[in-house]
Amino acid sequence: TGQGLDDLLDAIETTADMMELKANPNRYAIGTVLEANLDKGEGPKATLLVQNGTLNHSDYVVVGNIYGKIRKMTDENGKTLNSAGPSTPVSVTGLSSVPSAGDRFMAFPTEKEAKEIALKRALETQAKERSRSAALSLEDLNNLVNAGKIKDINVLIKADTDGSAKALQSSLEKLSNDQVKVKVLSASAGAINDSDLLLAEASNAIIYAYNIRPTAQIQAKADEKKIQIRPHRIIYEIIEEMEKAMKGLYTKEKVEEVTGQAEVRHIYKISHVGTVAGSYVTSGNLEANEKVRVLRDGVIIYEGELAGLKRFKDDVKEVREGYECGLSIKNFNDIKEGDIIEGYRLTEKK
Repeated sequence: TGQGLDDLLDAIETTADMMELKANPNRYAIGTVLEANLDKGEGPKATLLVQNGTLNHSDYVVVGNIYGKIRKMTDENGKTLNSAGPSTPVSVTGLSSVPSAGDRFMAFPTEKEAKEIALKRALETQAKERSRSAALSLEDLNNLVNAGKIKDINVLIKADTDGSAKALQSSLEKLSNDQVKVKVLSASAGAINDSDLLLAEASNAIIYAYNIRPTAQIQAKADEKKIQIRPHRIIYEIIEEMEKAMKGLYTKEKVEEVTGQAEVRHIYKISHVGTVAGSYVTSGNLEANEKVRVLRDGVIIYEGELAGLKRFKDDVKEVREGYECGLSIKNFNDIKEGDIIEGYRLTEKK
């Protein structure tokens, strides 16, 4: 009815004044992540609620063990902002990875301070995970089950969206039984980064990558540390794979071999041909007509086959690491600068 509303508002205002419940806009911002996702065009993107202080464009921000520099800040209408005070929700880009809803954030004046805090938190996480029971690879788990031994298996999940990560986490945890318990240590959206490898190494965890791919550098580090990264595009296949391993029935029928990666540096629109990507082969080699996938910020955008591969104006069968090339992909023209073209083949297990 509205009766007594004015008195209630006066009482709230009086109480707030007495308890000095006021935000201070003249300090670096702190607040909470409302939601976050991996945008295919802009990378990690988060909606932040500033609860104290003022968040400025180009501020350095730490969220958990993630940090970054605010590259773009907009309000709920998409209007670009230079600053945002207390009680203001803003959408920002520039973080190194995708945070989780509910995480707290804090702004810092310099990159050095932000990086030190993020690293300290990553090391603290590593120390905590070292106390967890160690697990083995999927193949080793399969052998242990067959040998009648009981083991836990630690898993990290990285996916293209937070919703997919949480759904996969729920499905895997439901597989736990009296013999084997699946422990999901982390489930988040975004590309696999050094912090993920740090956690996986400390806890002997398998990394499941749903609809994303590791960069060549991350994969090389994982191989060096003997961390198993298992990319998939269908959630059911992950569940089935884990279920078989837990029953001692897992066998690898085919092995995916990445032949090479190239970074797209220029885009050319050619009539009767479509989009041609001027690219630089950063690892391995690309071969004509081979299977490829297009990665954007670590997320798989498309899978298909090379339609053309050229060096200057000549068609070639192969382009090796350290060389430039022009390439096109069958039935796909939405290539952008910065995309990674990854060639791969499926081979029978030896």
